[in-house]
Amino acid sequence: MGSKKPKVVIIGAGMAGLTAANKLYKTAGCKELLEVCVVEGGNRIGGRIKTSEFCGVRIEMGATWIHGIVGSPVYKIAQQINSLQSQQPWECMDGDTEPLTIAEGGHELNSSLVESISDLFNKLMDFAQGKLVTEDGVSNEIAKSNNGLSLGSFLRKGLDAYWESVKGEREDIEVQGIDKWSKRSLEEGIFAMFENIQRTYTSAGDLQMLDFSAEKEYRMFPGEEITIAKGYMSVIEYLASVLPPGLIQLGRKVAKMEWQADGSLQFENGSNNKAVKLHFVDGSIMYADHVIVTVSLGVLKQGIDQDSGMFNPPLPHFKTQAISRLGFGVVNKLFLKLNPTHDQEFPYLQMVFHQSEPNPKIPMWMRRTANLSPIHSKSSVLLSWFAGKEALELESLDNEEIIDGFSKTISSFLLNSKHFKKSNDLCCNGHAESNFKVEKVLKSQWGSDPLFLGSYSYVAVGSSGDDLDIMAEPLPKRTSIHSNGCYTPPLQILFAGEATHRTHYSTTHGAYFSGLREANRLLNHYHFIDI
Repeated sequence: MGSKKPKVVIIGAGMAGLTAANKLYKTAGCKELLEVCVVEGGNRIGGRIKTSEFCGVRIEMGATWIHGIVGSPVYKIAQQINSLQSQQPWECMDGDTEPLTIAEGGHELNSSLVESISDLFNKLMDFAQGKLVTEDGVSNEIAKSNNGLSLGSFLRKGLDAYWESVKGEREDIEVQGIDKWSKRSLEEGIFAMFENIQRTYTSAGDLQMLDFSAEKEYRMFPGEEITIAKGYMSVIEYLASVLPPGLIQLGRKVAKMEWQADGSLQFENGSNNKAVKLHFVDGSIMYADHVIVTVSLGVLKQGIDQDSGMFNPPLPHFKTQAISRLGFGVVNKLFLKLNPTHDQEFPYLQMVFHQSEPNPKIPMWMRRTANLSPIHSKSSVLLSWFAGKEALELESLDNEEIIDGFSKTISSFLLNSKHFKKSNDLCCNGHAESNFKVEKVLKSQWGSDPLFLGSYSYVAVGSSGDDLDIMAEPLPKRTSIHSNGCYTPPLQILFAGEATHRTHYSTTHGAYFSGLREANRLLNHYHFIDI
């Protein structure tokens, strides 16, 4: 005899899935009002949260930041479980040192030049995000002409307007002491550096793919942005700690979900009239009244392909269109262990690449990363971020290729710096040798991981916040009785995850809120709230 209690199966043991499981179990599962089960295709919990260790330092391979501490549920949990302090070194990015900005060729840039372009870029971003109303109307005019287009287009029009405003003040002169660079090309290189930082924030491979209008809807919590000393996994482990042994099943990858769109799909005896039938890759099956799907948008994009057959019957058109229109990008982190030949600290390096005359010694996959910095003060472990096609290419490279590429890049940028050996110290190939040797690397590989197929979502050109709301809609929304007399149970398939939150997409707290939302949807359906 199967259980007569409503059964809820949650697919995915990441932030959204475990938040939903935590809420459902504490409210109704422990009182035997609901049967709750989490199935996870991988061999660990956490999803895109993956705390690890590299050369004795605690690091994050996935989610890294608490984006604002005021009002953040993630911060509240981390504070409650004393995870914000640790005796072990961690990826805290606590360096107070001013960034050292160097242009390709080894030219240290004056901070006033960098700050002028930084101020311009930040002003444009503040306007795009609805934080700033300009008095001169320039950004308003750009925004009007940019209607329906991308954030990248808006930013570049802003740079063009800046150049136009200073056109009479100076000619595009060569910068003294900096070969191959003019004032304009330096400004463009600095601007591109800030664009590349923004790419890693959004996961958009190119800011031309990012919808301009949607920027105003994205919300950040107030307060500082911090990392979690004892690791993001401590929050995940806390959420899972209330769940009894066996409730989370690892290594259970779902191949297909059969549901009843019109009540006509009938299951064999043994289903106990449950509405959804899950098929696993190992050939086993499971029945459920409700399934909360928390897989990534990347997996859903793959799942709506006709050849995939992830859903039977296929999801309705309005749902598949939203899945198709939204963007889902790849962001990867690369950690490097240095073996300095002298007792020197590596700078917080910001790299300005030439946009039209690239150095052929620096590999192309390096040219759209923006910075390289120690993960905490005085650390010999460095971190660099990659997005888009460069992030995917990084996944395909072996460690020797990565070490060689970074060694050449570091040498090129620190050529004329105090962080470089004197010119008479040459290595075997006749080139100056850096004080810093890369001896070990560790990279994330979110794009090629079949359980994720990317990192996080963004609102692409042609999409909107409405698509994020559509992502959150359950199927079907309500009970219906058809003309053929068939009955369609409600809330068979529910959706959670960062890509289902209109204002906090791409974040762990967005995933948390979405898991709570779907748990509460079911608890309200059964009138289990405040029982």
